Amino acid sequence: MTLKLYFHPFSQFCQKVLIALYENATPFEVRMLSPEHPEVGAEFAAQWPIRRFPILVDGARTILETSTIIEYLALHHPGPVRLIPPDPDAAIEARMMDRVFDNYVATPLSRVVFDSLRPAADRDPTGVAEAKAMLDAAYGWLDGVMADREWATGGAFTLADCAAAPSLFYADWTHPIPPGLAHLHAYRRRLLARPSFARAVDEARPYRPLFPLGAPDRD
Repeated sequence: MTLKLYFHPFSQFCQKVLIALYENATPFEVRMLSPEHPEVGAEFAAQWPIRRFPILVDGARTILETSTIIEYLALHHPGPVRLIPPDPDAAIEARMMDRVFDNYVATPLSRVVFDSLRPAADRDPTGVAEAKAMLDAAYGWLDGVMADREWATGGAFTLADCAAAPSLFYADWTHPIPPGLAHLHAYRRRLLARPSFARAVDEARPYRPLFPLGAPDRD
């Protein structure tokens, strides 16, 4: 039975799952969430009333949350790229770094972006400052981690890199990575050159005017 992915290509969390699917050329049915396709939105809401995307539907089973979706794909629809390392210790490292990128890069950047969508009177400058401070701390730590690594956990592309790619991509748009963090910048460039993520970025290009802070003329 065909996998169904309910998603929008401009979403950083949707891109995380798209990378995993593209890495292994896993076939899936596109169920794009947009005002032009209200019937897809109705299907999506029936599957997951919280309405946070992406979700993956495999027959009668609905899988929520990006990290879980990638774990599910690795278990039930495996391919040649082992995004969850077979070695237990390496798998722990991949899962740990996945949470770092989701919690300390993706989450604060989303806080800044969503704040910009509020009416001016309802904005939270203190919250935005806290989010940017967290990004700065994460950037500095990650630059040290990536000093001797090609990918987030070392030499193999994993779940953690699926999380890192869209997180660092949009984070640098939102609160630029300082120029002096050469290792982190180099890692971001490697992610952008990875064919699976390059495809996701290209598919999202038509939606760049939607970025509320203004998409930079690069990447």
